[in-house]
Amino acid sequence: MVSSRTPQRRTAGRRVRLLLAAALLLPALGCTAAAGAGPDRAAAPAGAARTADTVEALPSPPAPGLPVTTASADGRQVTVASAERIIPLDGSLAEIVFSLGLGSRVVARDVSTTFEQAAGLPVITQAHDVSAEGVLSLHPTVVLADRSTGPAEAVAQIRAAGVPLIVLDDAKQLADIGTRIDTVATALGVPDAGRQLKERTDRRIAEARAALPADGPHPRVAFLYLRGSASVFLIGGADSGAADLVEAVGGEDAGKAAGLTGDFTPLTSEALVRAAPDAILVMTKGLESVGGVDGLLKLPGVAQTPAGLDRRIVAIEDGQLLSYGPRTPQVLRALADQLYRKAGA
Repeated sequence: MVSSRTPQRRTAGRRVRLLLAAALLLPALGCTAAAGAGPDRAAAPAGAARTADTVEALPSPPAPGLPVTTASADGRQVTVASAERIIPLDGSLAEIVFSLGLGSRVVARDVSTTFEQAAGLPVITQAHDVSAEGVLSLHPTVVLADRSTGPAEAVAQIRAAGVPLIVLDDAKQLADIGTRIDTVATALGVPDAGRQLKERTDRRIAEARAALPADGPHPRVAFLYLRGSASVFLIGGADSGAADLVEAVGGEDAGKAAGLTGDFTPLTSEALVRAAPDAILVMTKGLESVGGVDGLLKLPGVAQTPAGLDRRIVAIEDGQLLSYGPRTPQVLRALADQLYRKAGA
């Protein structure tokens, strides 16, 4: 478990959200790398280049046409009368809002919203949970959430205050991106901008996939969640959220192939042997927390895998990897570039 406060039962989306939030909080909490890590602990794997943590907005900011009434994923019909003060309670949703060109209307962010344009906004999360008091103190006119947003009491408190709050289904595959863009754009009264953003994202995903090697290996990739300071090491299963990304670039998700069900399983030598990954996918801050590639190879069983023997580690920015939003095309490009460059393709 990540902490004593973490519920023993939660949806896969909630689990991924908490894990991502924990990873992003590492620097703020003063977490240190694994024992014995040297000054190169933050170095990225060879061949990896960090992509800019920025969002590209549509060329012309749209003017919201409101009010609109839209369906919330929890079965409610929600009417939005103003988009003057928007609070997205998830980094992926914030990415969509900023990409639509409505970033100037966003008044707060959660801890998983890491891109540059949002850096100056107040954070309205306490540890991994949304603070209803923090949200309401900023007088939002609309709040966007997903099923992983919690605690439920905070969501209920925001609604009880009369603030329109729209819940979206969690995103765990490429097919979810267009639906989320449509939902956010419709709720904010900018459906035309939503169509433009969806078309741009679809086109860029297609371009990223078209650039893949036509004939080549189909590497087995294990997604590991790492939090060295807390000694939390997990391997992703079929519901981790990474499988669709790996498969989109021609790989095979090792946890899924090994029959690991659910989202994450504690990392053991036995689990790694069963997964037998050719490459290991990690978040950048998680890799830093264990002392970089050298520290990762010291974890039980890692050095004995084909990935460990080849030092074939793929690192993607924490706030981007599982966002399933407008920046997913660059995630696919970074994943493919590192994966196939290290394979010698």
